[in-house]
Amino acid sequence: MTRVRAVELRLVGLPLVRPFRTSFGVETEKTCILARVETDDAHGWGECVAGVDPGFSEEFNAGAWLAIAGFLAPALLSAGDIGSADIDRVFSSVRGNPMAKATLVNAFLDAELRAAGRSLAEHLGAVQDRVACGVSVGIASSTESLLEQVSGYLAEGYRRIKLKIEPGTDIERVRAVREANPEILLSVDANAAYTLADLDVFRALDELGLLMIEQPLHHEDLLDHAVLQEQIGTDLCLDESIGSAALARAAIELGACRIVNIKQGRVGGLDEAKRVHDVARAADVPVWCGGMLETGVGRASNLALAALPGFTLPGDTSASARYFTDDLTAPFEMAPDGTMAVPTGPGIGVEPRPDRLAECTIRLERLDEE
Repeated sequence: MTRVRAVELRLVGLPLVRPFRTSFGVETEKTCILARVETDDAHGWGECVAGVDPGFSEEFNAGAWLAIAGFLAPALLSAGDIGSADIDRVFSSVRGNPMAKATLVNAFLDAELRAAGRSLAEHLGAVQDRVACGVSVGIASSTESLLEQVSGYLAEGYRRIKLKIEPGTDIERVRAVREANPEILLSVDANAAYTLADLDVFRALDELGLLMIEQPLHHEDLLDHAVLQEQIGTDLCLDESIGSAALARAAIELGACRIVNIKQGRVGGLDEAKRVHDVARAADVPVWCGGMLETGVGRASNLALAALPGFTLPGDTSASARYFTDDLTAPFEMAPDGTMAVPTGPGIGVEPRPDRLAECTIRLERLDEE
């Protein structure tokens, strides 16, 4: 048990090595909130996965900042002596806001584990010291550009290619990638851009030997996903629809998916992500670790999570260089065999570099215990 003495919030911005386009829009910079939680015993870091606008999620940076600074951080600072198991209770007066909550949940857990000298991977129950890496490829300007990008990522060693798609930019391009690479693990991610009226698109994709079709329909349409899954052979994977372990259980029991994408920052933090993993594993449903273009802080957390036994598919745990010319932490590098080492140091096992952190900081606010 320990007491939280201060919470420091930073808004940081890192330019991406190339624009990342999805059905929601185009990102040229990773702009996110970092939290540093100081306790009696140590400090810890957490990264918020919310974006600049409420496209992927209802949460966004400005709103998450208000939720953290106005409600969550004050609750943490006034909670007295607590452990990570108490955080759900501490935040119980705030409904929703899982991305904002995850930022402090993870930062407090990091501090707790640093004080104990234990790694996050050990805490979660990891069984692997390296995880297989996949890569998410944004919507390219042309089929030729897409093929060139895919070829480059395969040459680097990535074990799974995921293509972002949207209506009108789907079948032809996915078919071209499949024909050029008949043996690779290939999946697509629609980010909820389609409806059941697009059944012909999914039937065409069904012929291309895909590993999965990720989040084809609206995130609230579990029943429609179940209907779609009955009509195609390719496994559906849910992402935005999986906001908690309870929702994961509902989706699986309804037959809305056969694979689950776990994003710890989307479900409220690492401990809830572990619960989602446990639900899926009990149902014999494979899971994989999704990504949100995280800096090294979030990437370290994802790697520890992806080392759990139920993560049997390559995730979006790409190397730092996939996104940034200069990460906040020491860069995460992928080995030629397409795997990445799980951090073994105390807590998340990494620290932001002070000089790089200062360069990237856009806004700073510190909240101290009264």
